[in-house]
Amino acid sequence: MKFVMEAIRKQELEEKRPVIRLEIDYELATLHDALILNDRVQIIKSKERLELLRRQWLGMNET
Repeated sequence: MKFVMEAIRKQELEEKRPVIRLEIDYELATLHDALILNDRVQIIKSKERLELLRRQWLGMNET
C-alpha cells in the first residue's frame, strides 16, 4: 500500500508541475507590465505571488 500511495503522490506532483509553470509565466508577464506602468502595488503583489510559486516549485523538487 505504501508504494501505491507514493506512486499516486508522484503522479500528482508531475501533473501540477506544468500548471505551476504556467502560473509563473503569467505572473512574470504581469510583473513586466506593472514595471512598465510603474504600478508599485501590482509590483509588490506579483513579487509576493512569484515567491509563493517559487516555494511550491522548490517543494516539488525536494521529493
